[in-house]
Amino acid sequence: MKKKTSDQISFNMRQVKCKDSLIEILLRKELWKRGLRYRKNDKTIYGKPDIVFLRKKIAVFCDSEFWHGYKWEEKKHEIKSRRDFWIPKIERTIERDKEVNKFLQKEGWKVIRFWGKDILKNVQKCADKIEASYLKR
Repeated sequence: MKKKTSDQISFNMRQVKCKDSLIEILLRKELWKRGLRYRKNDKTIYGKPDIVFLRKKIAVFCDSEFWHGYKWEEKKHEIKSRRDFWIPKIERTIERDKEVNKFLQKEGWKVIRFWGKDILKNVQKCADKIEASYLKR
């Protein structure tokens, strides 16, 4: 396999979406179908949750496995190139996710996080969890 140039790699990384990803769209469509109305990527809420129910104070995050460090202790050993860049970057993301959770919970928010693979596997189950929290608050 031909090695990619740094320009090709940079182009590929710029194509990674930080909002309106497939996992977010799937979950939002399911919530909308259930009559649950939300805001998306609300910049006024700390951590910019992917889905927000303002009045109910529910923040939902759809985390991709690579960027947010799914099974990180196992997976970080699989990174072969630019380890000095990727490992600290992903570990900082993991730390920031914890900080966001702690801050929002302290402010009275219910924080719900899903891994992308879980949304893809069973979006209805993820929406059920959100709907249950929505009805409780």
